[in-house]
Amino acid sequence: MVSSSMEELVSLCKRRGFIFQSNDIYGGVKGLYDYGPMGVELKNNLKSSWWKSMIYERDDIEGLDASILTGREVLKYSGHEDTFSDPLVDCKSCKSRWKSDQLIDKSCPNCKSKDLTDPRPFNLMFKTSIGPVDDGSSFAYLRPETAQQIFTNFKNVLDSTSRVLPFGIAQIGKAFRNEITPRNFIFRVREFEQMELEFFVEPGSDEKWHKYWIESRYHWWIEQGINKNRLELNEVNKNDLSHYSKATVDIMYNFPHGKEELEGIANRTDFDLASHTKNQKDFNISSKVLKNLKSTTKLAIQNLEDKKWFIPYVIEPSAGVERGFLALLNEAYTVDDKNSRIVLALKPHLSPIKAAVIPLKRNNDKLVNQAKNIKNNLQKLGLGRVMLENSGNIGKNYRRHDEIGTPLCITVDFETLEDKSVTIRDRDTMKQQRLSPEQLKNYYQKYFD
Repeated sequence: MVSSSMEELVSLCKRRGFIFQSNDIYGGVKGLYDYGPMGVELKNNLKSSWWKSMIYERDDIEGLDASILTGREVLKYSGHEDTFSDPLVDCKSCKSRWKSDQLIDKSCPNCKSKDLTDPRPFNLMFKTSIGPVDDGSSFAYLRPETAQQIFTNFKNVLDSTSRVLPFGIAQIGKAFRNEITPRNFIFRVREFEQMELEFFVEPGSDEKWHKYWIESRYHWWIEQGINKNRLELNEVNKNDLSHYSKATVDIMYNFPHGKEELEGIANRTDFDLASHTKNQKDFNISSKVLKNLKSTTKLAIQNLEDKKWFIPYVIEPSAGVERGFLALLNEAYTVDDKNSRIVLALKPHLSPIKAAVIPLKRNNDKLVNQAKNIKNNLQKLGLGRVMLENSGNIGKNYRRHDEIGTPLCITVDFETLEDKSVTIRDRDTMKQQRLSPEQLKNYYQKYFD
């Protein structure tokens, strides 16, 4: 049985060290979460899988890791200062605050009162001063998305790699949004990570590439273990498009709290590079951009045939790491009533722990030392974290590792001391088999390949 209960997922996350409320000993801060020993492994494995699919398995995408602090000019000319806001409504009765689209029949979701203020724009960007004196004249923003630093680095990447269209720049990193009402666990938070690709194409080919990336990203989530029956493609209504978008398709997922966006794939046209390029008047720009007086760089490409310069269009697949994390947990969480256990049936490449090596008796030095040797040898294969589980009770260890998603448990017993063979147990089938050291190595490598 796959869980649809957010309470079960939250309980698992705290109980097994996936996610903790940030600043918990002081009552916590809403919209901020810390990732524990299991959570950081799962999160890193998800990011690694995305990075591998974008960078290592392709020959047309480069990586980037840009700064979080973003100068004001970047977000001014990108349009974020003027448009990156949500409509804020105050309830005069209970003093709570809401986004206007959260109202239920024009009433406060908290106290049901209709005595509300008119909606007013609330800018979502965090602002911070730069330098020793906070006089308001020198400040920056914590980036609200990773995309803008990709656009401002467009020429740097182009010049240093000699790329030609079509090509992309990918980045994984932190972003910050001062959400009015963070909610639904890690789905909507104030500090999060994005996995974003900006794929630059020739004008006129953008619709073809937009369709390509929609299909590619949809199938990638299925490969990570998401049931396709829980996914749906939703074309965003033109009235709801972001200021930079010509067309956006969202990959929707049926989260425990309802169907919402897992990833968005936007056709941003030439808006972003045009916004940041110098001499905008020299180009036939399709989108409406602010006049830029400060940029020193021409963010354009020269046509090799007619030698004319043009500004590329860009297709942007953008996914939230936290939303992916939550979707994968929801998919993997399984209650095995027959065997009275909870199983986190993650794909092996995503599992926080790849294998647990368990000595039959925790206080037996010979068993423990042999288990350490096996653990170290498997760890050297570089397929992920291997854990020495030296807590004694085999049954409880199996149940614990089923619950955190460990695919393989390896038991070291007294027979191991005689012939070095071990018992290996599969998480999903619970089947056990005896393997020699060489068989164990081959089995382990083949399992994760």
